Amino acid sequence: MTYRLVAMDLDDTLLNDELKVTDTTRQAMADAIARGVHLTIATGRMYDSARQTASQVGLNVPIITYQGSLIKNLLDGEVLYERSVPPAAAEKLYQYCLAHGLHLQTYIDDKLYTPEENDKLFSYVKQSNIPYTVESDFGKLVSNPKQTKLLIIDEPAKLDAMIPELRELLGPEVHVTKSKPNYLEFMHHEGTKGHALRFLAKHFDIPIEETIAMGDAMNDHEMVEAAGLGVAMANAVPALKEIADYVTLSNNDDGVRHVLEKFILNAE
Repeated sequence: MTYRLVAMDLDDTLLNDELKVTDTTRQAMADAIARGVHLTIATGRMYDSARQTASQVGLNVPIITYQGSLIKNLLDGEVLYERSVPPAAAEKLYQYCLAHGLHLQTYIDDKLYTPEENDKLFSYVKQSNIPYTVESDFGKLVSNPKQTKLLIIDEPAKLDAMIPELRELLGPEVHVTKSKPNYLEFMHHEGTKGHALRFLAKHFDIPIEETIAMGDAMNDHEMVEAAGLGVAMANAVPALKEIADYVTLSNNDDGVRHVLEKFILNAE
């Protein structure tokens, strides 16, 4: 199989634990691009955060952000695909968080809004390298029809326990997933990396069978399942490895480079 489109998650996939892309992986990416392969990022991060890494590694194609809720061109900022959380569902989530004392963030027009500053927020923005806005009247934001994503940050076990309840509360119009053990994220039901990968493959007129998707967490599930070759990192959660076609090396051992070399650069 000739693969012509490769989508890579960022955190714990393309990025190592120091949040960097190694020189050897950069070279493999450059070599694949030189052969006409489309390489893109597929991340839960907001566009502004993902754009920084994409530019550093030399990508110039549309990138998938917000778990698949937004696909945007790097060169001119054109929006190719966009889905927003239904306001009625956002209101239900907001009221739930108020009742349970949970930290909730929302994203509107590629800006991060929070009702308060705390350690959860500080840790998040440090990793993502993005600014934020404190909105004391946070309730007025949840009626905005342009919310790309909402995010609860809390202890992993606590989040896992509330997932079934929140899925029932919010209904089928909302996609609920975890990008990290302590991040529970909420998007439009068509705002998944799987939907975004299919859209981008069609945009480039590439059969889905000729795509590769690489990830480590359950928010990568939909694209790993959709791709012609679904790849899980060695550091991926067990459930993702179970559905993957191939398990590569870890994010600290150039797992992305290994896939590019094995299935594209050195493929016979």
